[in-house]
Amino acid sequence: MCAEPDGRADRGPSVVTRRALRTTLSACTSFFVCLYALDRPVAATYALFAAVSMAALSHIPGTGRQRAAVMAKTTPAAWLLLTIGTYLAIRTWSAVVGMLLIGFFLAFVAAAGPRAAGAAPGLQLLYILPCFPPYAPDTLLERLAGATLGLLLLVLAEAFVLPEKPGPTYRRMAADAADTAARCVAELGRAPYTLSAASAETAKEAGGSLRPFRVDEADRPAGPGLRDRALSHAGLAARTLLARLVNLPPPPPPPGPVPMEQEAEVLTAVGKAVTETADLLDGRADTTEAADVLRRVREQASASASREAPTTAARGRRRAAVLEVTDAAVALATAAELAVRGRHARVPEDVDSGRFWYAGKRAPRLWWHRLAGHAGPRSVYFQNAVRISLALAAARTVAGVDSLPHGFWAMLAVLSLTRTTAAQTRATVRVAITGTMLGALATGLLLALIGGHTTAYAIALPFVMLTAFRVGPVRGVGWAQGLFTLTVAFVFAQLAPVTWQLAEVRILDVIIGSLIGVVFGVLAWPRGAQRELHRAVARLLTTEAETVERATAAVVEGGPGHVPDDRPLQHALIMAESAFAQHQSEPRTTTEDPTTDWQAAMMSGHHVLWGSRRLFVRGGPAVGPANGARLDHRAAGVATRMRQAAEWAGAGAGEAADAADAADPRSGPPVPGGPATDGPPGVSSPRFFAALAWLNSLDVDVDRMTGSDHPSGPSGTNGSSGPSGPSGPSDRPGPSDATRPSDPS
Repeated sequence: MCAEPDGRADRGPSVVTRRALRTTLSACTSFFVCLYALDRPVAATYALFAAVSMAALSHIPGTGRQRAAVMAKTTPAAWLLLTIGTYLAIRTWSAVVGMLLIGFFLAFVAAAGPRAAGAAPGLQLLYILPCFPPYAPDTLLERLAGATLGLLLLVLAEAFVLPEKPGPTYRRMAADAADTAARCVAELGRAPYTLSAASAETAKEAGGSLRPFRVDEADRPAGPGLRDRALSHAGLAARTLLARLVNLPPPPPPPGPVPMEQEAEVLTAVGKAVTETADLLDGRADTTEAADVLRRVREQASASASREAPTTAARGRRRAAVLEVTDAAVALATAAELAVRGRHARVPEDVDSGRFWYAGKRAPRLWWHRLAGHAGPRSVYFQNAVRISLALAAARTVAGVDSLPHGFWAMLAVLSLTRTTAAQTRATVRVAITGTMLGALATGLLLALIGGHTTAYAIALPFVMLTAFRVGPVRGVGWAQGLFTLTVAFVFAQLAPVTWQLAEVRILDVIIGSLIGVVFGVLAWPRGAQRELHRAVARLLTTEAETVERATAAVVEGGPGHVPDDRPLQHALIMAESAFAQHQSEPRTTTEDPTTDWQAAMMSGHHVLWGSRRLFVRGGPAVGPANGARLDHRAAGVATRMRQAAEWAGAGAGEAADAADAADPRSGPPVPGGPATDGPPGVSSPRFFAALAWLNSLDVDVDRMTGSDHPSGPSGTNGSSGPSGPSGPSDRPGPSDATRPSDPS
């Protein structure tokens, strides 16, 4: 019944104790007031279970006040669900249909981010509460009053009882990263025009701090709203800027030129704009003049580069890298203004409408955009919603057709024990049934000994409930089920006379609900996100390869710039990120290759998306036959390696080939077009050097994903240990989460 521990600090013993105290205080107070002071047993039941559902079954992240805010916002939804559930529960067929549809929607809304996902299980329980007899629509007002009292006391308890100290927000961390970038830019403007080792390490740490798994779920900008999307975009832009500054090549050595006056002007404008952005994010200032100046300077530098005669490799790489720094700084400034001012932000007319497509959009449209993008069987959110809704509908059917005593408990078992993989569900069910049986044995003995002494149950209930909600999250699902069995027995013993047979009914219901959960766990995508991750990454890499070839061909041929249609790549990236986010919360299998760095696959998608868009939009002259052949050769090598990696990943999903026969990008003869086969480029245009640097970075991404650069490294090294990882639904630069351009969803 209680939330499971997830290994994060907010599941530590002290935090769990605070939450257990708040839950017990609000649930018991509302229950005793309704039952003993007002003599309203129906209201008492709904008051207690409303508090328990939103506090114990829900996994709402954050501090008490953050959780209280989410609970307050969901209270109208709780009223609506209780009302619908009360009227649909009268007939079995309507109750089953309602369970199927509403159960799907409440589970599917997890695609909207961790706060919505955390509240969904509690709302599910509030909807199935009316499935507990008697089916009495005439008591609706009493039910709503009791639930409202329970939720009100819970919100007050979360907000004011033993409040936790909030940690740094993602916005503050983005501001700190921008401050670090400003210091790096200042250092790059002085001889020797490169970062020291200490500054480079500081920049890497600042960028790494923005990975979502290092931020509490409540503070991750993973929601579908404009400000969350913009703040996520700002985080990725800050990380990109810091990486560009660390890797900025030095100016050509003598007798080559020192940094040109225009380049110094560009870096100065970048420094001022980034400093201004840091102040804006941190609330120290409210101006954007420096960002406007930077946009003008960037356009002038880009226009000047396009008119400039072909230059040497050293000079071309430096100039291309400086323009990349400028682009990242402009993206950071734009995203930061959107994050701070929302729909009131002043977005320039020449802003990248593809990257910042969400600017000015209203919340309903953005929510629809997010949910519609996951409305298909390839989305793990869709799969989870189908699995849980079918299981709940089946449990409701059994409870209605067979007149199962306390059928509410069977549905509660389905809701709390069903996991995203069949193996995980089976393991959970075994432990849960064992805990339930032991708890039922203790319950039966206590009920037989105490008998009908209601006062004894009332005195013991707060202590039993506190123990259940304190021990369950720490010791696991077996303890949680056993202690919750004792808790509900002490509750119902005060509502009506009970015997030891109540424990027997509890065992029966939990077994039925558990078996239903196992059946649907086996039938509906039993491997959870593992197979879907392989399939999604294979599709992502294949789409990346196609994009690389198209972007390179555009550079080789030359011509005016235009905005590409990269929606297929965007959608493939979103599907891969959502599968990766769920995969991080599932147990590893023995067949999974421990050297696969899935995080690198997600980041390669961002690099392809952003880099190709810049090359398409920039435009420029043809690069000439020799350098054109060099780029084609290089792009063919990168695309081939991506397709090999796609075949290898797809084999893990059982597609195209058996795993033993799939092409492994880490073995076999070297692919043409790698760094070793590239001759030194001659003089060429800035667009050529930008494309070459982009292709080199993608080659590194493939090496990271396949383990070529760390053959003994574990999966998810360098930051993929978090449940969302750096590429989960909050790392995306635009519309989506992990750390989650534009979102076609």
